Amino acid sequence: MDYGYMLGYWKAGPPAGALETVQEAELLGFDSVWTAEAYGSDAFTPLAWWGSSTSTIKLATGIAQLSARTPAATAMAAMTLDHLSGGRVILGLGVSGPQVVEGWYGQAFPKPLARTREYVGILRDVMAREAPVSAPGPQLPLPRTGEGTTGLGKPLMSTLHPLRQHIPIHLAAEGPKNTSLAAEIADGWLPFLFSPANDAEARSLLAEGFAKRDPGLPDAEAFEVSVPVPIVVDQDVEAAADRLRPMIALYVGGMGAKGANFHFDAVARLGFEAECLEIQEHYLAGRKAEAIAAVPTRLVDEIGLIGPVQRIRDGLARWEESVVTRILVQGDITAVRAVAQLR
Repeated sequence: MDYGYMLGYWKAGPPAGALETVQEAELLGFDSVWTAEAYGSDAFTPLAWWGSSTSTIKLATGIAQLSARTPAATAMAAMTLDHLSGGRVILGLGVSGPQVVEGWYGQAFPKPLARTREYVGILRDVMAREAPVSAPGPQLPLPRTGEGTTGLGKPLMSTLHPLRQHIPIHLAAEGPKNTSLAAEIADGWLPFLFSPANDAEARSLLAEGFAKRDPGLPDAEAFEVSVPVPIVVDQDVEAAADRLRPMIALYVGGMGAKGANFHFDAVARLGFEAECLEIQEHYLAGRKAEAIAAVPTRLVDEIGLIGPVQRIRDGLARWEESVVTRILVQGDITAVRAVAQLR
């Protein structure tokens, strides 16, 4: 089991002491630091900043949103950062949801699986730099032609020679089809709101994708599964759970419209459908305090590690026996230090 440090995205501003925590995580043997983006801070800039003050820790986006950039722009950012960091980039990607894709980026959301497949194909071609890049589409055609264009576009090859022709691409996925797609076309899977209780289903879905895997990609044995695990060290289990309830309520209740919230679906599949419906009802009605209070400690325990160090040690065993290959510690410096001692 590898361990990474998940910083996610920012709200009011950069998290206090982030650089110092990343540096300490590197010294403690954590292999990677992960950032995210929603509709505020971006995923790449913090990695460049923190990467300049570290030397070995991998720099991973978990996740960069597909609709935020064209495939070529994402490839340019990843290749540039890979050069600057000496080959430390892991490119984690995800489609996000229709509220963000259409409401923030102004892009169309339908057919996210097909869009992901096209997007990754273009990324691979750009980063391999073996020929000018073209793609048939239909969602992401290169070059773009037809009505509204000059007709002057032509296939181009990156002027930047890649440091590595194969930068690892990991796909975020919560649904069954997207999970199998990750095993088919990517180097890793980034589940979210995952529980070891899902292990058998996860292995089955990944096996479906591996059966279709391109033989030109690294072997399935090298495939990575990296899961953000919220961790709170506290002698009082309920107090620890209270620190995670707001995050769970936000994702289950407020990160997506009713009937179109992938986080709701992921948690409901863990056996918490009734609780999810209550959380969502409160949240969408503006009753955030009630939504937070409706998150049961049993749910927090399923997707996180909370309580005294010994309780967290016991909980880690479930994750180590699962399909997960890397735990991404989502917590403060106390959590990072505690996990470092338990590894």
